[in-house]
Amino acid sequence: QVQLVDSGGGLVQAGGSLRLSCATSGLTFSNYAMGWFRQAPGKEREFVAAISGNGRSTDYAGSVKDRFTIFRDNTKNTVYLQMNKLKPEDTAIYYCAARRGIVRTTQSDFGSWGQGTQVTVSS
Repeated sequence: QVQLVDSGGGLVQAGGSLRLSCATSGLTFSNYAMGWFRQAPGKEREFVAAISGNGRSTDYAGSVKDRFTIFRDNTKNTVYLQMNKLKPEDTAIYYCAARRGIVRTTQSDFGSWGQGTQVTVSS
């Protein structure tokens, strides 16, 4: 049974940084592409970033590129999202997701999800 546990959210001032973590179990981690998505109040869930199983390929939403970095540690079965230069519009619940195979950016392509972690950026 695949399990994903998101953590690391919190309250931060604009311009600050946070690092989210997603610990996984029940899967051969290196065979899975991992993604981060977010959902702001009153909005649809949207793609943030994704990374291939071996960590060599990444993809980002335009709104976070050059501010956020996705990376993974396959020895710890964990994926991370380093978020720098945070803005109030980054406020959302952040979810990690897993899919067996190559990197995708559409949430329907991901079969397993974490419970989400709240990120709040104050102005």
